[in-house]
Amino acid sequence: MKNTCTVPSFQTRFKVVVVGCGSVGATAAYAMMLKGTPTDLVLFDVNKEKAEGLLLDFEHALSFVSATKLSAGNDFALCKDAHVVVVTAGARQQEGETRLDLLNKNRKIFKEVIPQIAKAAPNAILLIVTNPVDILTYEAIRLSGFPASHVFGTGTMLDTARFRFHLSEKLCLSPKSIQAFVLGEHGDSSFPVLSSAHVAGKLLNNFDGFSDDVAQECFKSTKEAAYRIIHDLGYTCYSIAAVVCEIVEAIFQHARIVVPLSVELKKYYGHSDLALSVPCVLDSTGIAEVIDIPLNEKEQKQLANSADVLKKLLV
Repeated sequence: MKNTCTVPSFQTRFKVVVVGCGSVGATAAYAMMLKGTPTDLVLFDVNKEKAEGLLLDFEHALSFVSATKLSAGNDFALCKDAHVVVVTAGARQQEGETRLDLLNKNRKIFKEVIPQIAKAAPNAILLIVTNPVDILTYEAIRLSGFPASHVFGTGTMLDTARFRFHLSEKLCLSPKSIQAFVLGEHGDSSFPVLSSAHVAGKLLNNFDGFSDDVAQECFKSTKEAAYRIIHDLGYTCYSIAAVVCEIVEAIFQHARIVVPLSVELKKYYGHSDLALSVPCVLDSTGIAEVIDIPLNEKEQKQLANSADVLKKLLV
């Protein structure tokens, strides 16, 4: 990693636009408003009445949260001067569907909205949430013409959080104390990096009663989580909203946290010309650095499998 850190000048304004006011977009926007990170929060949806209705509901909560300037509508001019544009617009995953099943529907939406966002907010960071997030992140880079460091997806940050939660139940520790990544596709070909997973430098398999089998059981629960939630609730929105909130706050604070995000790969274990989740340094410039972490032979094959799955769907 680089030894010097550039700290940006203090910002008095921080404008965030949420494109898509469905369950994910609305919940993410609400989480950010409660957190108080954006000074300006824009709710954008092609259905203007939906965005304006959400705005009115948010306005009635302003007495209880930090001062935030709210606006809403369906005019892309609302994106002007945005620091971050969070893209959640797209079809929702239904029971029985995989994330990849959403590709054709959401690819058409991106071809329509991404160039208009880029035109209105040429200096913004684009955070892609819409599934399949890896393919759409890669396409958003091409459609926007932005530097790859300014366009990235939430990727396996949520998968990693879920995995750490399930591990924490086995270890009787806080998820925050567990260093274990899920990488690759945000989908069925994702994989856990167990060779270097640890707590305070102690490998997980060195804990009493823990083993690869236990870890795989935790990962199975992680992979099945979205399908279970969709079956029971009809959709997922709360945990991904927390992920969005964390990412946006890290950008605002120039936090330089290390998180797994979907980014364009450039000779990462030999893989290029696609987006997959790998550990990245996140700060106010976007993706400041991609970290090459050690992967054993099995994990390298799993990364290659994720790459193969997604490359077949790129156009």
